[in-house]
Amino acid sequence: MKAVSLTPYLCFGGRCHEAIDYYRTVLRAEVEMVMLFKESPEPPPPGMLAPGWEEKVMHASLRIGGLLVMVDDGCGPGKGFEGFSLHLALDTEADVNQIFRAIAEKGEVGMPLGKTFWSPLFGMVTDHFGVTWMISLAA
Repeated sequence: MKAVSLTPYLCFGGRCHEAIDYYRTVLRAEVEMVMLFKESPEPPPPGMLAPGWEEKVMHASLRIGGLLVMVDDGCGPGKGFEGFSLHLALDTEADVNQIFRAIAEKGEVGMPLGKTFWSPLFGMVTDHFGVTWMISLAA
């Protein structure tokens, strides 16, 4: 098998607009496109969408540091994120510190920033949406 690409796709269970605004501010994400459920060229099958979900995000794509991340609201309220982390390698210590602090402000630090054997500066922090970020200085 030869994969063409592997792209993270995060489902925010009704908080996608908030997540997009947050990542635009904290991670300097560029929003490429956003499509709401009400804008879909084909309506979802009856009963698939939670009541009042028409204004929620059906699909959006963001560029974070040039890399593609796709996001949506799912079809109803979500349960959160488990079993994975997103690793963000940055090329300056100032960027690592700034982004880590910004995410930690509303989130929870799992491992404070510090030197490790694999990176001169590495830390783990879970944002207030439940996404765990591993942030490091690219060596």
